[in-house]
Formats: sequence, structure tokens, C-alpha cells
Amino acid sequence: MIEFKSVQWKNFLSTGNSPNKVLLNKSQTTLIIGKNGEGKSTILDALCFSLFGKPFRNINKGQLVNSINGKGCSVEVEFDINGKEYKIIRGIKPNVFEIWQDGEMINQDAASRDYQKILEQQILKLNYKTFTQVVILGSASFVPFMQLPSSQRREVIEDILDIRIFSTMNQLLKEKVQETKDAITAIENEISTAKTKVDSQTQLIKTITEAKTSAIESIGAKISANSTEILHAEGEIQLIISEIDTLKASINDKETVAEDIDKAKSIRSKLLQKIETCEHNTEFFNEHDVCPSCSQDIAEEYKEGIIKDLNEKMLDNNTKIGELETILTNLNTKLSKINEVVDQITTKNIELSTRNSTITLLNKQVRELEAETQRVKSDTTNIDEEKGKLKDLAKEAIAKIGQKTQLQEQRNLEDVANILLKDTGIKTAIIREYLPIMNKLINKYLQAMDAYIHFELDEAFNESVKSRFRDDFTYASFSEGEKMRIDLAILFTWRQIAKMKNSVNTNLLLLDEIFDSSLDTAGTDYFLNLMNTLGENSNIFVISHKGDQLFDKFRSVIKFEKRNDFSIIS
Repeated sequence: MIEFKSVQWKNFLSTGNSPNKVLLNKSQTTLIIGKNGEGKSTILDALCFSLFGKPFRNINKGQLVNSINGKGCSVEVEFDINGKEYKIIRGIKPNVFEIWQDGEMINQDAASRDYQKILEQQILKLNYKTFTQVVILGSASFVPFMQLPSSQRREVIEDILDIRIFSTMNQLLKEKVQETKDAITAIENEISTAKTKVDSQTQLIKTITEAKTSAIESIGAKISANSTEILHAEGEIQLIISEIDTLKASINDKETVAEDIDKAKSIRSKLLQKIETCEHNTEFFNEHDVCPSCSQDIAEEYKEGIIKDLNEKMLDNNTKIGELETILTNLNTKLSKINEVVDQITTKNIELSTRNSTITLLNKQVRELEAETQRVKSDTTNIDEEKGKLKDLAKEAIAKIGQKTQLQEQRNLEDVANILLKDTGIKTAIIREYLPIMNKLINKYLQAMDAYIHFELDEAFNESVKSRFRDDFTYASFSEGEKMRIDLAILFTWRQIAKMKNSVNTNLLLLDEIFDSSLDTAGTDYFLNLMNTLGENSNIFVISHKGDQLFDKFRSVIKFEKRNDFSIIS
């Protein structure tokens, strides 16, 4: 179980250099209140940013830094997992990402992305999508489970049921299948070569047993045929080499074109950055009549002049970007044609290699035939010795066929394992076992919130809904208030299943403005009663504008307010 203990942040969004800290395991139920824009929902962004490197709401990373101080943005979260204490520190300007376990920082030699995988896959054992489905229910950028695509619904369920390991095993199996396939191809080539050797040896023995003159004539005819074929192949090689040289000459400017594309993209990136800066400055002058630094009024004529200049710069840069896009299109078209020529060269090289292999094989056969001619002429051939060689070659071929049989049996086992590890295999069997429990819990929570509908998910996580007064219909058919009750029921169900599985079980539950949007008074009362049944190990935070109506329903209250343009916990 993950027990979140605290989160604190500074110079993060509207918070200044004095950090705000919230104890996450102090009270079973906590109400967070405050006016619009005073930082109530910042706790959601702080938690998601510290754990996953991105905020809960749709905010650009650069905008997370407090715009007044402009640096020193930092978020820290502390939690326990199975007796181990963890602290995650993440910051911007300067960039910081540290994972501490029991007071010692985990090795940072790995790239930042790999460091994030360590946090998600080895420590938390859940990703952003699952975290926001099990821990957070919000009204901003939150996407309820029923509005997720089926693939993402499956990811959430697999995390909750702790069966993502089968997906990892399936990926490893695919790599193993490819290795086996390559091994089978290799052994088939060896068998083909062995059979060729056996056939050649058989033919050699047959030749030896014939009359010397007839044998020499036969061998001579083969040598002549091979020589003719060699000459033909050599002619084809010269033609292919000429074609390759011509194709290479036509793409001498490949590197120049690639460099031009990189340069154009770099210029476009810089222009876009300039436009973004102009837009930011334009927004600043449009929204401010007083300088935030010196508190002096900004003259309207000065503002108009600055804004006009910024708009002209943006227009000019947009024009340049348009020109660059045309250039890039032309360059990409040219590069595409060059790549087509490169593909042609590759094909020609393959043909060239094939011809060379043919010549090598033919030359080898010619040498063997010439040697055989000499043996026949000298009449020193030992037929029994050649039969012994044939026997050895046959044994070698049989051994390789046995190896192929073993590999094919292994491939058959891998095919069976592949069927079991697919989404329709073991995972579906496990999900099928838990579906009745999930549906039972969802309907239990719906009834607790006075939503008398029968709601079921199938194995593909598509819903089937029936009510007392309507036929079958879908999640989208409900009112926003009814959808909210379904979302809450699913959220509580996932938490209960996670607790049963001890997979992504956590003490923390954050609900953002659910009382302020779609839930009516009755729905709010039902939810509050349900919330108090979650147990002492749960720490529930509810963010709401209805503070005066909800004070007596919570054990603790946290109030955010603005002082000197900074959000603080008052």
C-alpha cells in the first residue's frame, strides 16, 4: 500500500517562495476551500507534477513556474511503501528530479526517462493514467473512466489487477519468437546446404562408377555449362555495378538536403519561439495597466506602440514560417526522391550479392569437377571412401533435421504461450473473474448514492445500462449529475479492487469541485455518507466552493487565499 504523507511546493503556479505544505495522512476527511484563483486545486497539479513530471490540469510546463519570481519552482512529495520511506523532489529553473529512499538518493546515472520508469514501474507500480483514475476525480482536465478509449480502460484495469506483468511477458515472448524464427531459418539454410552436399556426393559416386571416358565427358559438359553461366553472371554484375554508380551519382546532394532540412527546422523553431515570446508580451501589456515591478502606470500610447510593434514582429515571423514551410516541403519531397533512389541502390546491391554468390558456388563446383576429372584420369578413386563421405554427410543432414524439429517444437510451445499472453488469453480470464465483483461494487455504490440503475461492464469494458423506466442505453445518455454518480461509483470500485489486490492501493483520494458542478443536494448528501464508510486508512480531500455548507461534514478544513499576489494556506 502507498501511504502518501505530505506534499509541499514553492514558486509553483501562484505560490511564492514561501512553501505551502499539506499533510496527506493527518485527517480522514479534509475540506479545501478558497475563492477562484486562490490556489485550491494547486495540490492536484503539485502531486501529479512531482510523481509524473506533468500537472493534472492542461498547463504547459513552462507556465508552472511562478511568473513573478520566475525561478526556484520546486515540489516535494513524501510517501511510504511497505515500510520504505520515499521522497520525490522535482523542480524547474533549475531542473531537478531526485528519488530518495530511506534517506539515500537512488542512482541518477540513467537518463531522465529511465529514472521516471524506475519511479513508475519499480516503486509506485502505476502510471499517470491509473493514478488519476484511482486517486483523483476532478472537474478540470480529468477524463472519467467511461470516457477513456477502450485501450486506456484496459491499461487502468491491468494496473489495478496487477496483471501488466503479462504484457511485459508477451513482449519478451515476441522477442523470443523472433529468435526462434531466425534460428529455424538458419538451420533450414544449413539443411539445404547439407542436402546439396549429399546430392553432390551422390552424383560424384555415380560419376565414378561410370566408364572413365563417359565420366570425363559428363564432367567436361558440366564445367562448360558452369563456365557459360559464370560468364553470363559476370556480365550481369558489370551491368548492375554501372547502374549502381549511376544511381549514386544522382544522389550526391543527399547530405546537403538533409542539412538544409535541419537548418530550416532550426530556423522555424527559433521563429516559433520568437512568436511565443511576442504573444506572451502582448498578453502582458493587454492585461496590465500597472507595471508589477515598479507599480507605475503604463501609458496607453506606450502600450499601443509596444503591442503594434509586437504584432508586426509576429506577422513578419509568421510570413517567414510560411516561406520556411514551403522550403521544407520542397526539401522533404527531394529527400523522399533521394530515399527512393537509395532503396533502388539497396535492391541493386542485393542483386549484386546474389550474382557474386552464384559465381562463387559455380567456381567451387568447377574446381571440384576439375579435381574429379583428374582423379578419374589417374584411376585412383576409391569408391568405398566416397561412400563413407556420403554417409557422414547424410548423418550431418539428419542431425540438422533433428535440430529443426526441436526448434519447431519450441516454436509450437511459443505459439501456445503467445495465445495465453495475448489480451484475449490469461488477462481476459483474470478480468472475467473480477468483472462480477467490479459490477457488483459499482451497482452497490450507485445504490448508496440513490442512483437506481443497473450498470455493467463487459470484458471489453463497454457499458450496459438499464433503468426501471428505460430500455438499454449508454453512459452518454445520462445527465451530468448522473454521470458524476457513475464516475464516483467506478472510482470507489477501483479503489476497493485495488485494496483487495493490494496493487495500487493508497490512502489518498482527491475530489476536485464535484459538489460544485453536477451533483445536486441529494447526491452530495449520499456521497458524504458514502465517503465516511471508506475506513480509517483513507485520507480524503475535497476541493469545493461550498465551504459554508460543508464545514461540519469534515474533520479538517484547509483554506487557501491570496496575499500580495501569492497563494498561501491561511
